[in-house]
Amino acid sequence: MLTRKQLDLLVFINERLKETGVPPSFDEMKEALDLASKSGIHRLITALEERGFIRRLPNRARAMEVIKLPDAMMPGNGARQAFSPSVIEGSKGKAPAPVKSSAAQFNSADNDDGVGIPMMGKIAAGVPISAIQHQTRSIQMPPDMIGKGEHYALEVEGDSMINAGILDGDTVIIRRTDVANMGDIVVALVDDEEATLKRFRRKGASIALEAANPAYETRIFGPDRVQVQGRLVGLVRNY
Repeated sequence: MLTRKQLDLLVFINERLKETGVPPSFDEMKEALDLASKSGIHRLITALEERGFIRRLPNRARAMEVIKLPDAMMPGNGARQAFSPSVIEGSKGKAPAPVKSSAAQFNSADNDDGVGIPMMGKIAAGVPISAIQHQTRSIQMPPDMIGKGEHYALEVEGDSMINAGILDGDTVIIRRTDVANMGDIVVALVDDEEATLKRFRRKGASIALEAANPAYETRIFGPDRVQVQGRLVGLVRNY
């Protein structure tokens, strides 16, 4: 399932490629979707890539291709005509690790044991590391613990969140979102390269990623350097 903005951007990219053979620039995408900044475009592009709709080609500026379209846009299914999209530029290298999977992997399905949540690798509760990689397996969670939305699971590595009750080796359940409230524990992507599990704070115009362990300092970044990838909603611990 794509959001309205994600679908609008996918349509815009697809139509531009059909017309000119060249993908639109980030400025063109920003204007087409009436977004205030290119950071929003970057998040949309990343979401489309994570869901398997587009692919960015390495070592080539502005190079991307549309891999598939939603069923509703296929011939004979009443494809959409107009739209107005929004996206951000991922210019610091390859797309963030968070998710090399299709939308289906994030659409949890109920079964006799509960809700299947894709396990996407490890997340650092310490020094940031490359986190969400690809689905390795699924875990089953009680439906009443999950709630609505798309979810994924990550194994915690490190001890920076121990005072929040999150220990090395725990499995955290994350609801996908790109916004956070003050004090939320989030998966934060820094500079499109490293991901970490920290408490989200704002310090004026900057964003602070706060550990729950006095041995670790709070890290402060400009707002364009941090992307929220999800919010903590549950935790699993093996004894």
